[in-house]
Amino acid sequence: MTRSRNTSIVFVASTGGHLVELLALSERLPVPADEALWVTFDTPQSRSLLSGRDVRFVRYAGPRDVMGALVNAAAATRIVRSRPLTHAFSTGASIAGSFLPVAAAHGIEAHYLESATRILGPSLTGRLLRLVPGVHLHSQSPAWADGTWPYAGSVFDGFVGVQGPPTPVRRVVVTVGSLAGFGFRRLVERLMDILPPDADVTWQIGATDVAGLGITRARATLPAHELQAELCRADVVVAHAGVGTALSALVAGRTPLLVPREQAYGEHVDDHQSQIASELQARGLAVARRVSDLDASDLVLAGNRRVQRAVSPPPLDLATLTRRRRRPSDRSHRAPLR
Repeated sequence: MTRSRNTSIVFVASTGGHLVELLALSERLPVPADEALWVTFDTPQSRSLLSGRDVRFVRYAGPRDVMGALVNAAAATRIVRSRPLTHAFSTGASIAGSFLPVAAAHGIEAHYLESATRILGPSLTGRLLRLVPGVHLHSQSPAWADGTWPYAGSVFDGFVGVQGPPTPVRRVVVTVGSLAGFGFRRLVERLMDILPPDADVTWQIGATDVAGLGITRARATLPAHELQAELCRADVVVAHAGVGTALSALVAGRTPLLVPREQAYGEHVDDHQSQIASELQARGLAVARRVSDLDASDLVLAGNRRVQRAVSPPPLDLATLTRRRRRPSDRSHRAPLR
């Protein structure tokens, strides 16, 4: 990775969907994203997505990982003291709770853009950051935006679903998420029952145990560029309802068949994936199904739809929101976004 550039912007995100989301949103911010510092975890995905950028890797911290959050707060202190940063942006998850309070305490203009997966309200990280002075909060869902969480636009702006030609289900990409400690074997087992027997399937299984299912091409993770190439070649993309996976499928022009993980089965810490699956289906950008409802016709339905880039989405409106929220007593020498 490239190191030690003289930059004033830092982007902070956990790997997985949060990193993909922040990378996409960074292109709509009035800052030089190509010259920014990135802070994230060290994974094949992050090394691939951020190749050639200025990156500082920190300790992996999963959901509710208090010790990991404290270690990363110490790392954040070292980072913000090592270079003249003026602005920090994050889409979460736990790493945002470690970094943004430190950034704000050092006079850095800190922005938390709640993940687009949060359709009905903020995440635990967002609720905690609401208590931190100096952290500016932004929603990507107009449904719950208010004076505390102003709506700044969505990462899904700029995509439109269209009807494609009838497409046989021959090449399939299945990706079920990589969050440590949370498998999604239910989905894999269901797909083994409904996938065409002659289909060429690429499996990205993350932390899911697929022993005894007869899958021969399963890989825990694929580098981002390799996964993107597979998505572009696929007739159908089947995935858990993670924002990063959904975005990658949309960029590839595919309408993903999204199957949300469910908390009741120990597949995630909550049911926010059901929210994002429903939201993308309402936008015409996905086919959403629960594992229990999934059948072969859904593969055909998703395969016959495509996604196109719409008119360039507008810049995220953070400057106006920041100026409105800044208190008269704030005398920081850091300049607000223009």
